[in-house]
Amino acid sequence: MGYYDDHSPNRYREQKGNRGGILIASLVGAVLGALLVIISIPALSERGVLPYTVEPGQTAPTATNNGNNNQKVVRQISYDVNTDTTKAIDKTAEAVVGINNLQSSSFWFDEGNNREDPAGTGSGVIYKKAGNKAYVVTNHHVVEGASRLEVSLSDGTKIPATLLGSDIWTDLAVLEIDAAQIKKVAEFGDSDSLKMGEPVIAIGNPLGPTFSGSVTQGIISGLNRAIPTDINQDGVVDWQSEVLQTDAAINPGNSGGALINMAGQVIGINSMKIAQSAVEGIGLSIPINSAKPVINDLEQFGSVKRPYMGIDLKSVEEIPAYYQAEALKLPRDVTHGVAIRQVVPGSPAAVAGLKELDVIVEMDGKKINDVIDLRKHLYQEKKIGEQMTIKYYRGGDLKETRLTLAGEKTQ
Repeated sequence: MGYYDDHSPNRYREQKGNRGGILIASLVGAVLGALLVIISIPALSERGVLPYTVEPGQTAPTATNNGNNNQKVVRQISYDVNTDTTKAIDKTAEAVVGINNLQSSSFWFDEGNNREDPAGTGSGVIYKKAGNKAYVVTNHHVVEGASRLEVSLSDGTKIPATLLGSDIWTDLAVLEIDAAQIKKVAEFGDSDSLKMGEPVIAIGNPLGPTFSGSVTQGIISGLNRAIPTDINQDGVVDWQSEVLQTDAAINPGNSGGALINMAGQVIGINSMKIAQSAVEGIGLSIPINSAKPVINDLEQFGSVKRPYMGIDLKSVEEIPAYYQAEALKLPRDVTHGVAIRQVVPGSPAAVAGLKELDVIVEMDGKKINDVIDLRKHLYQEKKIGEQMTIKYYRGGDLKETRLTLAGEKTQ
């Protein structure tokens, strides 16, 4: 009869081999199980089965349990928010201020006593700091009619402001304030270098102090837009404002605020908003290159130094055909030009020999269609002291004269 020897060498090798295989299989199973857990936790978290917390610098997810069945999913994601947009805003935002227009009013129950009430709000841009004074540019219509003006800084501080000058033609005004609390001054850019589609940012106070320092972003939608403007509100277009068009939201209260580029430079002073139910995203801004000479004049002189002719004008196209023929004696083929209604005695026009009922049709070789053409040529292409060649009709005859421009008044 044979017997079984548990201590035989062959039996030892069999047992050792079996244990090695079991160990390897266990290790492989553990690794695969760990991988499945790592992969499944985010998926379960997305479905709300497990909470999923991502800490800054952490590569593996962490499951959290708040001790009850209402488990909460928490996400903490760290990323860099310093973009070109935020950098541009940081550079300029504090230099954009609120403007409070206070006007005197009296009440029937308090006769003899006047008090100042807010008549409107707008925005402004601090563009210069010199000594103990700082200077703010805003819109003419923001400060119009004010008995007192206040500037509200970004931190809510209110500072009394003095109006240095205002210009109705360009819708610009300059204020002076104490500089003790002024920390930032805006930098002017180059509006002539702007391109269609270039990103821009509008900063201002839409609807007053509640939304002070609001920021909207858009693009340059149009360059050199000519917008008809009725200066004296008589229903007749007196001027064409040349502006930038943007789709950045510009609402009431944004007037006088800044339109900036991605370098944080002011490239426009926001002025108008076309507000119609069928129109969306059309904001208008005065190009800073056009505003600079006006700002300088208002700061130094209190008014804009423009060439002066000394005449009262009316476009021929606004005059009935009967009077064109009978009063002005114009040839039938002449339907353009500017009729002189009055000449100021001693003015450059009077010295040049111009008279009432003369019709100006040409200046320095350029055709003058209407009053707007005349003003654009006079204000944008001529300077005080320069001479100007004028062609005009008098009694049906074409004549010519030379006029030396003065600077005593604003046309």
